[in-house]
Amino acid sequence: MTTSHTVSVDGLNVFYRQAGDPANPKLLLLGGFPSSSHQFRDLLPALADRFHLVALDYPGFGNTDMPDPASWDYTFDHLAEVVDGALHAIGFTGRMGMYMQDYGGPIGNRLIAKHPDWLTWQVIQNANTYDEGFTEVWDGIRHVLWADRNPETEAPLVAFLQPDTVKAIYLTGHPDPARISPDNWNMDLFFLSRPHAHRVQLDLFYDYRTNSELYPTWQAWLRDKQPKTLIFWGQGDIFFTPAGGEAYLRDLPDATIVRLDSGHFAVEDHLTEIATQIGEFYDKNVASSS
Repeated sequence: MTTSHTVSVDGLNVFYRQAGDPANPKLLLLGGFPSSSHQFRDLLPALADRFHLVALDYPGFGNTDMPDPASWDYTFDHLAEVVDGALHAIGFTGRMGMYMQDYGGPIGNRLIAKHPDWLTWQVIQNANTYDEGFTEVWDGIRHVLWADRNPETEAPLVAFLQPDTVKAIYLTGHPDPARISPDNWNMDLFFLSRPHAHRVQLDLFYDYRTNSELYPTWQAWLRDKQPKTLIFWGQGDIFFTPAGGEAYLRDLPDATIVRLDSGHFAVEDHLTEIATQIGEFYDKNVASSS
């Protein structure tokens, strides 16, 4: 059974979902824009027989508090600090695997940098760490907003937060739209309709430049440490190109890559395959060597 909880971190109520026996190996699920831990609602029970799993909502996302961005900095550094605080507060620390999707990549990499002894293996699902991974959808952010943030450069990016675009994020690249529940984008749109929600996301669009600046550092860490890595890559992702998934193999030649006929949220239509391959990868590459 998946259970729902809230923990206090620096005065914020941080929501998280939990599944599995705490005696089992830990697997942290870190998701991305524009969703929340809701994106893992099916993966949690699918893996709960063998892992102890936690999936959190970041500040400004899902059921976690959304402090006013006028007085609270929405940066990836800050989000990672809150996630770190929540994990310590609930005792979910020490050796673990990390499943990182989209924003979960930069947040997970910050956790790894702070706690290098935590990571025993990782699952990367459409979480970019290479410049060639950006699709043209990013052009207005990378080449305009990052160069000069002002109301004029921000205005076109509000389209990313509108109903048609949020829906497109879920459906683009997925060959059978009937397999994608509309509850996904309807829930995201509910949270995006709250006061300050658009400002929160625009702040993070701008701060994403700090992730791009860290790509060489994260790539060097991969080359040096060679963590056991399973890569799932939806080939039709609206945000990240197939080349972004292949690029990991330059630094992790022994990684396992699974190319999925899917999009940004591959768990929506490849749940069974992803859950099965995670279990098989763990048994072959992690459990057997521990």
